[in-house]
Amino acid sequence: MNVNKAKIKKTNERSSALSILNAGNLDSVSERKPVHVAMFSGGAASAYVAYYIVQKYGKENCVLFFTDTLWEDIDNYRFMEEVAEYIGLDITYRTDGRTPEEVFYDVRFLGNSRMAKCSEELKVRQTLIYLEELRDIHNLEPILYFGIGPHEQHRAVNLQNFYEHNPIEPIATRFPMIETFKEDLDTKKIIRDEWKIALPRMYGLGFSHANCAGRCVRGGLGHYALLYKVWPDQYLEQEAMEERFREKFNKDVSILKRNSKAFTLREYRELMDLHGIEKYLSEKDDSIPCICSYS
Repeated sequence: MNVNKAKIKKTNERSSALSILNAGNLDSVSERKPVHVAMFSGGAASAYVAYYIVQKYGKENCVLFFTDTLWEDIDNYRFMEEVAEYIGLDITYRTDGRTPEEVFYDVRFLGNSRMAKCSEELKVRQTLIYLEELRDIHNLEPILYFGIGPHEQHRAVNLQNFYEHNPIEPIATRFPMIETFKEDLDTKKIIRDEWKIALPRMYGLGFSHANCAGRCVRGGLGHYALLYKVWPDQYLEQEAMEERFREKFNKDVSILKRNSKAFTLREYRELMDLHGIEKYLSEKDDSIPCICSYS
């Protein structure tokens, strides 16, 4: 269930992103009533997209959908509930019941910067189950809306390909930040200044997304350096989890990689303690943003 399978050349050109997505648009021939599903990540862009579809289609025809990993930052829930109240739509929560660590044990595979079974099990699988319930139980045809912009067109194409081929029947996907709005919107400014809703605190702390309260296994080296700087206790929790897994399964595996080899959080922390965290905040690697991040 790999939603990051498709690969295309990245570009900042909105027209290029739009042409690629238009080529794959599905014309619904279903007799089911359409329902517009905002894939809510807890981020600013997906919040604005949810607002947009409610304004366009009416809240009676929309769903605000969120899958919970049980590792979310507490301020994400505050933000999501305030957004839901503002747009007049309750959040539909789906939860597998396991944490990412429990998934790693169940599949005997430690999530890392290149592959995250936690995302597949806790988010993607739960989403697919819910979408089929909409069809089978409620006779509704879901159309999915994501808060992905033209600078992330590769993720939009991956999502489009995934939902065309993995559900029992193809499901249409829409990306208003690429397809609808002619100029890049400062969704954070709109939400903060016009909606008067404080953004998730992780944005202000410097994180690029708010997944799993900073414990996202696909975050990469720079992300984990920031985590150690901002929330050292959270970092140490991840380090302890990694050590438990390595000992349990007697495997030389790690969340991070360096020079294509296992690079444990303990090793990384010792380097940061020795040379200073600031040296590693801009550390680059080839990790790919997790599908958990819809905005």
